[in-house]
Amino acid sequence: MILKQFIKFSGVGVVGTAVQYATLFLLVQFAGVYPVLASTAGFVLGAFVNYYLNYIFTFRSSKSHFEAMPKFFTVATVGLLLNAMIMEFFISFFGLPYIIAQLIATALVLLWNFSANRMWTFMESSS
Repeated sequence: MILKQFIKFSGVGVVGTAVQYATLFLLVQFAGVYPVLASTAGFVLGAFVNYYLNYIFTFRSSKSHFEAMPKFFTVATVGLLLNAMIMEFFISFFGLPYIIAQLIATALVLLWNFSANRMWTFMESSS
């Protein structure tokens, strides 16, 4: 069950990540926005897409949005901070191109987001 959920979560994440990467690329290339800030904007937009798709598809949650949404966005906020720190680290200290730094950050944050959402946001009560 956990592998199936992880695959669904990752598939849904592709959609949210596409929103994030498109925002990142457009803001950096055409608006001259610093990559970490552009990634942050994209992360926020992608999080809204991810919430909805994970709620209905990945976890098939019966929780109210009033209960699930604040938890999801708490997890997303931690993920956002991790994403920004990882990107800044690889850009500033290793001089990696922003897209490579973003790929590394995406892989690491995926593990955090899945675990926290599975064990906290969408965990159904045993009663």
